[in-house]
Formats: sequence, C-alpha cells, structure tokens
Amino acid sequence: MKTIRPLIIALATAAAALLLPSCNDGKSYSELLNDETKSVNIFLAKQHVITSVPADSVFEVGPDAPYYQLDEEASVYMQVLSTGDNTERVRDDQLVYFYFTRYNLHAFAQTGSLDDAGGWGNSDDLAVGSASFRFNNYSLSTSSQWGSALQMPLQFPSLGLGCEVNLVVKSQYGLTSEIAQVIPFMYNVRYFRAMSN
Repeated sequence: MKTIRPLIIALATAAAALLLPSCNDGKSYSELLNDETKSVNIFLAKQHVITSVPADSVFEVGPDAPYYQLDEEASVYMQVLSTGDNTERVRDDQLVYFYFTRYNLHAFAQTGSLDDAGGWGNSDDLAVGSASFRFNNYSLSTSSQWGSALQMPLQFPSLGLGCEVNLVVKSQYGLTSEIAQVIPFMYNVRYFRAMSN
C-alpha cells in the first residue's frame, strides 16, 4: 500500500494539472490547492487538532474528540466517534461496506455551517447505493475509486468494523474521479462487514 498510494496520488495530480487550466474560473492548480487548504483550515480552526497519531493508536472517542492528522502532507484528519469491534481486525482484501455522508468544506468556509455544506451520501439516501472496497487492495477500481483516505481508519488496531469516524479529506486522497475539482470534504463514515464474510 505504501508504494501504490503515492503512485495513485502522483498520477491523479498529473492528470488534474493537465485538466485544470480550462476550468475553475481561470485559477491555476496551485491557486486551487491554496483555496482547498484555506477551506480545510477554516473547518479545523473550530476543532481541537492533534498533529500526530497516539503511539499506541488509542484515540480519544466521541463528538468532542480531537481531529488527528493521519498523514505527513496534512491531507487527512480523523475524529473517532466510535471504535467499533476492535477484537476482529479487518484483513487485507476483505470486502468492507460503508455508509457515508460528506460535506463540501468550500461551502462550509462560506457559510460556517455543515448543514449548508451539501451533505450527500448513502447514509441518508438509499438511492445513492451501497459503497464498498477491498481493504488494502488498490489494484481494483472498485476500491481505488474511493481514494485512500476512506480506508485509513481501519489501519489502526484500536478501530474495527462498526467504527464511526469523521474524516477531513483533501481532494488528492478522496474520490479519484473528483481530484481535478480540488474540493475538500468532511466525511462521516461507518464501516461494516460484508454479509458473506
């Protein structure tokens, strides 16, 4: 995973750089990235943020828990709302289903409210359909399409199936089909076992 994720990010970033000059009000890719960082910072300014993961991977839990920075690039932050069943670890290539609602952080930066930030996902709208990935298997488009951020919480031994997290995700770690849009999102995500596993 450590070698595949940077490759996916590099390819997606290169593709986005080629696509962007013709859209987004004439802003350069660099300007869009700066706007993305500003929107993320506006959201995180209202939160308690810790810039590292606890050495024992035991996170504070609950709606007042801090957001932990999960990567060196400061592109993904996680707040743990529930640890789920941490007695059974998710295995590589295991099929994992998840429910999510995501909020556009550019809209949040303008309004100051997640309610006005366009919550969308399969948690509340069954028409969106089911969402799943094969854990740590980015060779499948059904897994890689979601980006790497949504799999990150299950890397930690203190979090298991049934856990619920909030994730702040910059575009390079989000849906691969949306990288060129350079929009950061806050995801609320709950993970579940596939019925056949």
